[in-house]
Amino acid sequence: MTRDRFSPRFTPTEVWKGWQRSPQKAERAIPYDLQLITLRLADSLPPCAMQILQEEVRAQPPEERVLFRRRRLDHHLQQGHGCCLLAHPNMAAEVADALESQNRKRYKLIAWCIMPNHVQVLLEPTYSTPRIIQAWKTATTHWMQQNKQSLALDTPGRMLWMRDYWDRYIKDEQDLQQSIQELQNTPVAAGLCEKPKQWRWSSAYESG
Repeated sequence: MTRDRFSPRFTPTEVWKGWQRSPQKAERAIPYDLQLITLRLADSLPPCAMQILQEEVRAQPPEERVLFRRRRLDHHLQQGHGCCLLAHPNMAAEVADALESQNRKRYKLIAWCIMPNHVQVLLEPTYSTPRIIQAWKTATTHWMQQNKQSLALDTPGRMLWMRDYWDRYIKDEQDLQQSIQELQNTPVAAGLCEKPKQWRWSSAYESG
């Protein structure tokens, strides 16, 4: 793939309604086992920010902690902490390639967005989610190690990604639509573009 001319290989406006096959029984109604996953670069959140976030979450009512945590995490990540290696177009293209590599094989990509210091992915897995994520991390870390000198990449060290990842399940159709909208609006909220379709490293991107 020509990295300076990268574009997603699936229709950006597509909303997933089931695997494209002739099933022996009717497709499951939403909710599927859909997951919203956030991967962070190793230096994307300073320790002080993580401590503040944990204290803020503990102060919330138990039933509100998951949503509060996600939104506050988004806020902290949008501050642009760390090396922001994914702002480099070659590195961002490599992450996009990794996401696409097993699309419609081990999972179905619904929406995704690559930000300078983190990645958000909404998908339906048909394979072990930890193994899917580990494959992404392994491929992109290997590429980073091979190319960091030639591209003068400002890396966070040998470890590209945080060991853990943040995820949550989509509970219903309304949650699905809201999650897609919020994910695609992430670069707008961070002040990186005016409209979701202008952000090159997103399933919402529209060229031209």
